[in-house]
Amino acid sequence: MTVEKMLRLIAGIFVLASTLLGIFVHPYFLWFTVFVGANLLQSGLTNWCPMMAILRLAGIPEAERASGSRASSSLLAGPV
Repeated sequence: MTVEKMLRLIAGIFVLASTLLGIFVHPYFLWFTVFVGANLLQSGLTNWCPMMAILRLAGIPEAERASGSRASSSLLAGPV
């Protein structure tokens, strides 16, 4: 499983779990859903996501592009 697929899986689990907890346990759990949505929004705007950085450090492989080269967008990178 690649970093991108793992990220989508984790985001989906977090949204579903926090929504269910908000409905059945306490409405304050819905704030976690808001946090996940805000993080996805800023990730789309800035191309940086803390969870992707964590997954890369854990050794999850990047997706290969159609040309066979590694994905060039590094979310941890600064100038190289």
